[in-house]
Amino acid sequence: MPADRLTRLAHGALLGMVAVGMSACSWFTAFDEQPKIDPWEILGSIKTPQRGNPQMSVPIQGTFAAGFQVSYQPLPATIDSMSSLQNPTQPTEASLANGRKIFQINCSPCHGEAGMGNGLATQYGVPGISIIYDHTKGLTDGYIFGMIRNGRGAMPPYNRIEDVERWDVVNYVRGLQGKYPVIKGAVGYPGQTGDALPGYTLMAPTRPSPVAWSGGGAFGADSTHAIKAGVVGGAHASGGAGGADQ
Repeated sequence: MPADRLTRLAHGALLGMVAVGMSACSWFTAFDEQPKIDPWEILGSIKTPQRGNPQMSVPIQGTFAAGFQVSYQPLPATIDSMSSLQNPTQPTEASLANGRKIFQINCSPCHGEAGMGNGLATQYGVPGISIIYDHTKGLTDGYIFGMIRNGRGAMPPYNRIEDVERWDVVNYVRGLQGKYPVIKGAVGYPGQTGDALPGYTLMAPTRPSPVAWSGGGAFGADSTHAIKAGVVGGAHASGGAGGADQ
């Protein structure tokens, strides 16, 4: 057999092998299959369902300060590193009203309804710390934001208050200090719901939770792929309005 024909056959065989190999690869996956944790994905037992936002993930609305900008570690200098953060939330009526709700629920048990350090918890040994005296007035908004975020000394962290609403609390504290006119005191009676409580979370994923609590006292869950199958063009098959998945 002539050498040139052998060469052509070898080249053809090589091209065939490459074509077969490429056909076995999925080149256009739309990044659907990759190492990641989806919102609401179950990790391990469904008795402990995954939170909506995976730990250390960035919400779809973004985050005010990235981890490399300030320290989020439980160290003494952490709050000082947040002192330079600028308050991005204007003290509007809505911000002050929301800050009042959150403050009266989370902060007034120790600091008191007017911030004078005479909350109910002080009757049971908790130190009464006023937040309306001159030293606190001199602290920056970023410092107060960091104190709420991380806590220090006798104050525990209140990281469950989301970034956006934490600035509302800062604005309300400034109101208690006399900078803005605010209403003092509880918003509602104990146990009252509705408008007496803060609104829904602003950081939750736009995909509905697949986890439901059954009458038998157990969690049930659909797989992430089953959820994706019910989403067509951004609208959920159940008829609800859909948005961008986190």
